[in-house]
Amino acid sequence: MPSFLYTPLIVLAVVCVIMMIAWLIATAIHNYSIVDICWSFNFAVIAILILNLADGDGNRKLWVCSLVTLWSIRLGLHLTARIFSHIKEEEGRYKQLRQDWQQYLRLKFFLFYQAQALSNVFLAIPFFIMAANPNPYISPVEYTGAVLWLVSIMGEGLADYQLKKFKANPANAGKVCNVGLWHYSRHPNYFFQLCIWLSVFIMALPSPNGWLAILCPLCISYLLFKVTGIPMTEEQSLRSKGTAYAAYQRTTSVFIPWFPKN
Repeated sequence: MPSFLYTPLIVLAVVCVIMMIAWLIATAIHNYSIVDICWSFNFAVIAILILNLADGDGNRKLWVCSLVTLWSIRLGLHLTARIFSHIKEEEGRYKQLRQDWQQYLRLKFFLFYQAQALSNVFLAIPFFIMAANPNPYISPVEYTGAVLWLVSIMGEGLADYQLKKFKANPANAGKVCNVGLWHYSRHPNYFFQLCIWLSVFIMALPSPNGWLAILCPLCISYLLFKVTGIPMTEEQSLRSKGTAYAAYQRTTSVFIPWFPKN
């Protein structure tokens, strides 16, 4: 069986097992928030598997997998620090899911964890495509995507740092972060996360069937705007900060300054 077929299958099996173990741990400690940590670190695992299993050019594989691993570890460490700072208290979004999923709670969270594993593999489509490319020539388009990727990961990191610094100040307890990038956007971290997937799509374009990578920014856009990203975050912010967050919604764009405010 060619690597472009068995590599995704092996990757899927591995991340599904990881998520099953994570679900068992989360059930034992009564905190399902850790799924976000596992989802982030899973990309580093995927990168390592692709590096060792794919048949493409070695230099490109090393280059792509290094970028994926760097982003995965940065985001994973950030989420680990945030979630473990209150590991005995589940994050608000997952508290709400507990209330919504009271019947068959454990089964529903198990399926939720497995769905996250599937999303890991689906979003890794560009990496499978690039890692299967045997051409040793790295094109200007790929370098352009890499530059956008670098800017995006720095922007995402800056947004996370600004929010963390704001929350660390006791004087800001109960307040809404509206400093730095958060003054212009309610979700600058999500904006740069989408830019990361756009940059990956650009990097994949010169590879055979690279156009298929467009599925990833489309998928992440749907998740951010309609499912687990912005909707759940804003609902939780309204529950925890009430009128303060409602006022923030009226004065700040949901995503980027030229987007509608709501």
